[in-house]
Amino acid sequence: MNRCSPLSASRRVLLTLAGLGLCTLAHAQIQVRNFPASALRGTMVVTQPPIIAMDGKATQLSPGARIKGANNLLVLSGSIVGQELTVNYTLESSGMVHDVWILTEAEAAEKRKRAGQ
Repeated sequence: MNRCSPLSASRRVLLTLAGLGLCTLAHAQIQVRNFPASALRGTMVVTQPPIIAMDGKATQLSPGARIKGANNLLVLSGSIVGQELTVNYTLESSGMVHDVWILTEAEAAEKRKRAGQ
């Protein structure tokens, strides 16, 4: 005999999915990011993608550049235009900025080499 009505089964599925979402969110909050040793610290402002200012100097994001937010998810450069952000970043061989990580307050408090030091 089936004691589960279709409505209660769908509710159970929704509750399970909601629980999984909360677990994923909790995991993302405690994730420790390991940055490459070559990553530099800077203050980035996206002016007009792909043009950016890094520590007040005009430069450019490389083709295929990746910007990761404090939650480690990809961020589109157009969504952060005009914001002054503390970041770690790497350069490609031509000198364009290739990988960018927007830092949390705790990550920003850690010491890291800046360009020109």
